[in-house]
Amino acid sequence: MVYKISEKKSSILLKNLLMSLNKIAFQFILLFICLSNGVAQEKFTLSGTVTDKRSNESLYGVNIIVTDLKTGATTNEYGFFSLSLPKGTYQIEISFLGYETISESIILDKNIRKNFSLSETTQQLKEVIVSERKLKSEIKKPEMSVNKLSIQEVKEMPVLLGEVDIVKSLLTLPGVSSAGEGQSGFNVRGGGADQNLILLDEATIYNSSHLFGLFSVFNPDAIKDLKLYKGGIPARYGGRLSSVLDIYQKEGNSNDFHMNGGIGLISSRLLAEGPLQKNKGSFLVAGRGTYAHLFLKLTDNNNSAYFYDLNTKLSYKINDNNNIYFSGYFGRDVFTLNNTFVNTYGNAVLNLRWNHLFSDKLFSNMSLIYSDYYYGLELDFIGFEWNSGIKNYNFRYDFKHYVTDKIKLTYGANAIYYTFNPGKIEPSRPDSGINSDQLDRKYAFESALYWDAEHQISDKISVSYGLRYSNFLRLGEQTLNVYENNQAVIFNPTFQIYESAEPIGTKYYGRNKTIAQFDNWEPRLGISYALNDRQSIKASYNRMSQYLHLISNTQSPTPLDVWAPSDSFLKPQILDQFALGYFQNFKEDAYSLEVETYYKKIQDRVDYIDGANLIANEAIERVVLNGRGRAYGLEILFRKNEGRFNGWLAYTLARTEQQVAGRTPEETGINNGDWYKTGFDKLHDLSCVGNYKLNEKWRFGANFSLQTGQPVTFPNGQYEYLGITIPNYTSRNDSRLPTYHRLDFSATLTPTKNKNRTWQAEWVFGIYNLYNRQNAASITFRQNDETARNEAIRLSIFGIVPSVTYNFKF
Repeated sequence: MVYKISEKKSSILLKNLLMSLNKIAFQFILLFICLSNGVAQEKFTLSGTVTDKRSNESLYGVNIIVTDLKTGATTNEYGFFSLSLPKGTYQIEISFLGYETISESIILDKNIRKNFSLSETTQQLKEVIVSERKLKSEIKKPEMSVNKLSIQEVKEMPVLLGEVDIVKSLLTLPGVSSAGEGQSGFNVRGGGADQNLILLDEATIYNSSHLFGLFSVFNPDAIKDLKLYKGGIPARYGGRLSSVLDIYQKEGNSNDFHMNGGIGLISSRLLAEGPLQKNKGSFLVAGRGTYAHLFLKLTDNNNSAYFYDLNTKLSYKINDNNNIYFSGYFGRDVFTLNNTFVNTYGNAVLNLRWNHLFSDKLFSNMSLIYSDYYYGLELDFIGFEWNSGIKNYNFRYDFKHYVTDKIKLTYGANAIYYTFNPGKIEPSRPDSGINSDQLDRKYAFESALYWDAEHQISDKISVSYGLRYSNFLRLGEQTLNVYENNQAVIFNPTFQIYESAEPIGTKYYGRNKTIAQFDNWEPRLGISYALNDRQSIKASYNRMSQYLHLISNTQSPTPLDVWAPSDSFLKPQILDQFALGYFQNFKEDAYSLEVETYYKKIQDRVDYIDGANLIANEAIERVVLNGRGRAYGLEILFRKNEGRFNGWLAYTLARTEQQVAGRTPEETGINNGDWYKTGFDKLHDLSCVGNYKLNEKWRFGANFSLQTGQPVTFPNGQYEYLGITIPNYTSRNDSRLPTYHRLDFSATLTPTKNKNRTWQAEWVFGIYNLYNRQNAASITFRQNDETARNEAIRLSIFGIVPSVTYNFKF
């Protein structure tokens, strides 16, 4: 008998057969992995969470070491860990910076869920001891180009005007610098400040500075942990080229109610935390603000500048497998001049997260995130108000899969919808004569899928490998210009300059219609080879894509700068980074040394034609040219981790350059098509941080910084034309400001009566720029009215600045 099978049924059978084969192949691969890693033995899983005993708050980065096997794990961002081990009895050691180490014997003959609580070494503020920082297992990890600072380390550093600053503390690390004193943002390995992904509880922070760079937006009292990735960036991060600064807020004390704060000369802060339900839920509220402007009101000075911010967090444990978190941040800066100029700007973020434990090996986190950056400007003497900003709505779903004790997987997806407001102008009074106008809003959608693996191949070799797929859609509604030959910038061969092209027409794109589309595969790779238990060599490679651009021609971001999405003219930036490093611990981890060298190349780095007008420019493509960049350098970090005196020495030798070549042989490009230094190139950068505990009453801290001056373009001559003196300039960024150096000092007094008291207090005395160095923020040139000679004028922002702060907690 012959059976006839229709084409449709045949395709279904073929599809089912292929699916079966795929399942068999997948199971075979899993079996191969299991056998190659010794899982043929009977294995069980030890999992759980580690918390602070006093506050019941989860601890991130705790080391769980199996001393018998010289293996272990670390807790994730939510305090969870998982270890798969052969059946047996093991001695487990749990250790973490600033906490007492505990050791416990565990009989592992079944899957065990066990939670641990750690006690702080002392309730008094004390010297920083970081001997747990580089355990043997840490040396062998493939993770490199990562810096971690505890909040206690940050608070030990001398600060400007008594305000502890997380971003400023990062500048003492190798590979991290700023465009100059009083400048906002920071630069990592030669990248622009807009190339840093700054996350607060997973929400994007678009401007990390208060008061134009004097302070950071992060209240140190509300921060639990921070981690800076400079290279070897895991695949779960994307959207920026240079670095990721990942910061998590405290969850709040679910055991007891506590408050702490500080009172300074120009600012104060206060934090309250306590249980919503004992041992299950907690809240945290922290506020901070400046009040120096209030004293100006007592005088005839009508100018003022101040900021305020608010941190909140709610945490609730539904059961052993489910936790929810709701966190937020709101900050504003206000700057006024004689009530005729008012500048308001700041960030606002919200995040709702759900942690779920599918099994003792599979942890998940789902997040719904809202981020907003607002900039407002009121010019009363002209009679108009201006506001702009960027908003995004972000969905993330991340999984952490502890496959075996040697293989850990991280995978997930995220999607972000952006709304850009380039600017809206409105009259501030009826008689201003200003008409309302809204520049076209811009919309975009960015999505990504990622997969990461950390694999311990042998006792000496560990690797991490991953892949991220990103997709970006530039969406309507917008009317765009059309240009001849699709060139919005043209070259004038007569004057040898670039000029804005005139549109030859327009094209309208409806709401959510695709204007441009980009996608990129972004591989990540890291490898570690352990020479022994104290030394290792590591290497890494990562590719990153950035679809957002900060439209700015200043050396550091300003609140007026506008974010713009990639399109057919603003191409996405692509980075490839290679790094190689040597790591060693000395004398039982009392000292540590990290030496890294790196090379970065960037495609489609944006630069601007001479005389570009960026403010309220609805056709920004008419002043933009795409170029390329490169950065390379050597970083050295030497730390003393233990004892009364501890600290670190960081040195960076680096070069950062950019090139915008001509598009045709006739075009000169920028700087004649030659490579030129970027505005944040620092050939030498040295930082020395030291902390000394004299006794239980006095602690001292010092910080010394030495940097090559910022690149600038100075005139090298002048000529007269029709009676007008015209300066002649050197090549772009061919000169430098004078060398920058500064010494800061602090002394902390902890009263002896603190002991056994509920009210704990300390006085912090600080001096910023101890020897009153007048570092140049800029140098301008002018003609002296009396002598008619040209002269250079140096502008310095800060001389010596003393401060005093009173900190308390109860």
